[in-house]
Amino acid sequence: MSYHEHTDYKHARNLRAGAPEAVKAFMELDKQVLRNPDNVIPPKYAELMAVAVALTTQCAYCIEVHTKAAHEVGATEKEIAETTMIAAALRAGGAYAHGFMAMKFFNQAEAAKRPSHLAGLATGRGRDR
Repeated sequence: MSYHEHTDYKHARNLRAGAPEAVKAFMELDKQVLRNPDNVIPPKYAELMAVAVALTTQCAYCIEVHTKAAHEVGATEKEIAETTMIAAALRAGGAYAHGFMAMKFFNQAEAAKRPSHLAGLATGRGRDR
């Protein structure tokens, strides 16, 4: 047994039985945002965005469903590859940007260790931002 198996979908019935109105609302939301003929964003681009998000959230089921749906609406292998690399770059960019917060918290911890009469001074490593 593994964490992600194709047979896991059969357990959706348990969700439908336990929370029927919530599941119905979720399915309607999914339909409206991805398959509404009045949407401005073409289905292929919507599915490519869904693939990128699925890759970023690392939802194996979403990756499968939206990659196949993207293929059905005309996405090419090259587009899936580029989408994958865009998602990877943004995921890496998120780590880089959150590094700003890590540095801020580190600097705050350093400042907290300094005697109170020095707490407001710069760290000496260039400008504090």
